[in-house]
Amino acid sequence: MSGPDSVRTQSASVPTIRPAAIGDVPYMHELIESHSRVGNLLPRPMSELYRHLRDFFVIEIDGKVAAIGALEIFTEDLGEVRSLVVAERYGRKGLGSLLVRRIIGEAGRIGLRRLMALTYAPAFFHRLGFRTVPIDTLPEKVWNVCLKCYKYQNCDETAVVLQLEHHNMPSRGAQDEPDNLAT
Repeated sequence: MSGPDSVRTQSASVPTIRPAAIGDVPYMHELIESHSRVGNLLPRPMSELYRHLRDFFVIEIDGKVAAIGALEIFTEDLGEVRSLVVAERYGRKGLGSLLVRRIIGEAGRIGLRRLMALTYAPAFFHRLGFRTVPIDTLPEKVWNVCLKCYKYQNCDETAVVLQLEHHNMPSRGAQDEPDNLAT
């Protein structure tokens, strides 16, 4: 498997969504770091990715990691779409939507009632049924994660939430993907 910088742009292969594996971690880290350097995503050390490996899904195309996303669980009620990144060469092809739909399905399967994200691309999440909420309505996130973040006093992300028990996910295509998706 090659890293995200070597992914081909003209692939005839069908994307495969699967749980992340140990061998994916260096490529996951590379994707996250490339987006954190420009301020689109908080950095995550490789050791954290290994510890949270079971939270992650990857999209693989032609044996290469093209996109990643995680489901982090806070309580019996709330989970978060986290570290959602699509390799630049695969942007606007619907991979972000595919991953979020997979994460929504997994959240529902295990019994979560709400799914949230902090994002710079709220319109993307709105198209998938999420709604914008004040961040202070998510104390599970604020007190467990945000409080430790260097952006805590000046957070510039938008909080979005999806109620899973009444969720009817709209069907959308690649044209709905933001150019450079990172949460």
